[in-house]
Amino acid sequence: MVKNNLEPMKILHLDTNHPLLLEKLQALGFQNDEDYTSSKTQIEDKISTYDGIVLRSRFAIDKAFLDKATRLKFIGRVGAGLENIDTDYAAKKGIFLASAPEGNRNAVGEHALGMLLSLFNKLNKADLEVSQGIWDREGNRGLELDGKIVGIIGYGNMGKAFAKKLRGFDVEVLCYDIKTAVGDGNAKQVSLLELQEKTDVLSLHTPETSVTKKMINATFINAFSKSFWFLNTARGKSVVTSDLVAALKANKVLGAGLDVLEYEKSSFESLFSSGQLPDAFQYLIKAPNVLLTPHVAGWTIESKEKLAQTIVDKIKARFC
Repeated sequence: MVKNNLEPMKILHLDTNHPLLLEKLQALGFQNDEDYTSSKTQIEDKISTYDGIVLRSRFAIDKAFLDKATRLKFIGRVGAGLENIDTDYAAKKGIFLASAPEGNRNAVGEHALGMLLSLFNKLNKADLEVSQGIWDREGNRGLELDGKIVGIIGYGNMGKAFAKKLRGFDVEVLCYDIKTAVGDGNAKQVSLLELQEKTDVLSLHTPETSVTKKMINATFINAFSKSFWFLNTARGKSVVTSDLVAALKANKVLGAGLDVLEYEKSSFESLFSSGQLPDAFQYLIKAPNVLLTPHVAGWTIESKEKLAQTIVDKIKARFC
């Protein structure tokens, strides 16, 4: 039960999540209120009465919002990152921040591996051709993962999960991270220079920060000694799409599996209805060596429950 409180701590839920989140927080003594439709301005008008917020990515929690949240003690973000929250200002106000990368790291690791195997074996291309009556065995001859060197940039929850999935393959796994001593039995930590010298497959697993935005650009790509395959299950804004497309055209990047895109937004579909698709994106959706998914790497049936449980566990540990 909630400790040292004469009345229940009030939590405002701004996005729908797995029902266990509401059920277990209520069992711990919290009062749950739900508001999935009001505007940000409307939420700001009442946020001063709440001790906690739980959300996914409905809107940004910025300085102005936090200034109105005078009772706020914690924010639970049912997802891996906190980039939609002004974390520095929240910390100054003593607000506890809880994200849940532990909840969907396994899903991301499996998705990244699935994309890689699909690209190597041309599964999307072959499936499309067979459904159109084309039986091209030689044109769909695949590659084997064994013997390749996989480079992982960002060796936190997601990077470690992907490396763990690679244990059943005869591959060398290298990792680069701004933190020291993060390597383990599944990946050898190396310098960025060594990773760029050796990598056959590059997988990105970094959060969205000022450092990682537009990190994968022409200069970065051309620093690799060999042509390589590229996977991004992290953040779309980390990649300059036009530079990636140029590298694909030049065969510097041999193929790409992209679960996230630079163009992501709540109105993604409007790119199609408006008829104003960026040239680089038009190339990606037609390229046979590019596999696209709609930011679902961590979006499994199981991860929905695990994400919710992780937030419950972190709130319970701090306030109960």
